Amino acid sequence: MSYRDVYAAWQADPEAFWMEQAKAVDWIKPPSHALDDARAPFYDWYADGILNTCYNALDRHVEAGRGDQAAIIYDSPITGAKATLSYAELTEKTARLAGALAARGVGKGDRVIIYMPMVPEALMAMLACARLGAVHSVVFGGFAAHELAVRINDATPKAIVAASCGIEPGRVIAYKPLVDAAIAQSSHKPDFTLILQRDQQRAELRDGYDFDWHEAQTGVAPAPCTPVGGMDPLYILYTSGTTGQPKGVLRPNGGHAVSLLWTMTNIYNVTPGEVFWAASDVGWVVGHSYICYAPLLLGATTVVFEGKPVGTPDAGTFWRVIAEHGVVSFFTAPTAFRAIKREDPEGRLVDGYDLSRLRALFLAGERADPDTIIWTQKQLGVPVIDHWWQTETGFSIVANPLGIEELPVKLGSPTVAMPGYDVQILDEGGNPVAPGTLGAIAIKLPLPPGTLPSLWNADERFKKAYLTTFPGYYETGDAGMIDDDGYLYIMARTDDVINVAGHRLSTGAMEEVLAGHKDVAECAVVGVEDALKGQLPLAFLCLNKGCAKPEAEIVAECVALVRNQIGPVAAFKLGCVVDRLPKTRSGKILRATMAKIADGADWKMPATIDDPAILDEIRIALQNLGYAKQVAPN
Repeated sequence: MSYRDVYAAWQADPEAFWMEQAKAVDWIKPPSHALDDARAPFYDWYADGILNTCYNALDRHVEAGRGDQAAIIYDSPITGAKATLSYAELTEKTARLAGALAARGVGKGDRVIIYMPMVPEALMAMLACARLGAVHSVVFGGFAAHELAVRINDATPKAIVAASCGIEPGRVIAYKPLVDAAIAQSSHKPDFTLILQRDQQRAELRDGYDFDWHEAQTGVAPAPCTPVGGMDPLYILYTSGTTGQPKGVLRPNGGHAVSLLWTMTNIYNVTPGEVFWAASDVGWVVGHSYICYAPLLLGATTVVFEGKPVGTPDAGTFWRVIAEHGVVSFFTAPTAFRAIKREDPEGRLVDGYDLSRLRALFLAGERADPDTIIWTQKQLGVPVIDHWWQTETGFSIVANPLGIEELPVKLGSPTVAMPGYDVQILDEGGNPVAPGTLGAIAIKLPLPPGTLPSLWNADERFKKAYLTTFPGYYETGDAGMIDDDGYLYIMARTDDVINVAGHRLSTGAMEEVLAGHKDVAECAVVGVEDALKGQLPLAFLCLNKGCAKPEAEIVAECVALVRNQIGPVAAFKLGCVVDRLPKTRSGKILRATMAKIADGADWKMPATIDDPAILDEIRIALQNLGYAKQVAPN
């Protein structure tokens, strides 16, 4: 069947389409129907089905006689460690870890926060929670104690599973002190922590509260798989909101398994036993969907990579991993290839590596610029596929479905909508616009299986954040257009969440941190274009009157403050002091206008601006930082 045939089959009978896809899952009790819309706009998928995600990812492959097949390949150029875990080994280790958690009271519905680096044990922790029917919430190890504390208070976990440290090129980051500081700041106190000790830096453990990963499993019976409902949550993953309070995206067990299995064969064109690699982190949605769950649900081999695209040891690391481990399908962010291109513009490091088994490269997390795609295609000689999705959806909204057919690539477009997604471009009134017309990207409800049914303990916030602007639609927060062939083009964000190296970060959260500086009276953070990371945050700071401290010193303090409160992942290093911020007459700060001036893009003087002269002051401040090449508005 062609892509058009598959998409038309879904459109003609969504219920039959998704019931057919559900057959790829081993159910304890198969669902009697796919969609339950009785609570619309809250939609339930496979609600009366019963399954266990860990069983589908591990045990069933062992029972099918494939226990000796590699499940995880661990490759850490930072530490020099390499290891391969078979499905039988991973199942046994996961069951014992689940037993250790269960012995300390973790059960179905309990939350567990996982704060781990890129090691196989991070996947074991996720799968052990799934085995027990517990709900995991993975927090990226780069986040500071304050951000971890916010998530502890929201998720109220029974336990925290962490490593003693994470390792970056040239430095070791102690995780345990961050965990301790976060617990100290939190009003909710987890019952215990489970700590994986790493040789690079071991942690001090408190008797009776902190338990050693291996010692805790001694003498403990392996845990069986707990049956859960199709709509029972598998995990909570926090994503940036437009305020400092992150949004806890919920992922239900049933639709998650069905949708990810569909994507592995139909989008990524992978079969059981082949090697799939997503070069991301378990703290992000890509790590959940395509490092941990999707490859293992399919019975493929997944690569857990602890390294960087450059510097571990050089810009040829990706080529080595692909060649050495026989990767057939590779997924990463465009930022990685911009970094590689910057270090090795001629692609000389590709020479000498056998990449013949690689069939495709997939890019996501931010817009893939045409130059990067063209350069990468030249080096690899395989299709380079941009595709678009969100933390909220968990899998592709728009993609090129290589497992069905390879559609023509149009540079700048992630291609076409996948089954389950009725993507439309709407004007401000919520009306569909003509092809080629810019507007808000929205998806007609219901969303497909595996997407978020709501936010953790925040149904009203879910409706306000996603369903209110365009009734009957999910608001993506992106603006773009669709051409006559149905190809989507994403042009910009429509909110103040910026994209730094594929990581969505809230400028509102950064502003909250900066406003806490004793010398800062008011501030605004905008995203400015960056050739490597896509965007970087830039802060405008208005100081308290009478402040005698040098401006450069205040900016440096603010940089340190954001790094401490949010973490290095924010890549915050740009700031300038200004006398005033441009605002509308109603007091709204004109962030979008400031960002356009900084990027040298076309901009118009806002009709509602309170004092146009302020923008000249902003432009001068930006020029002093090397931005704002365009002088005047159109």
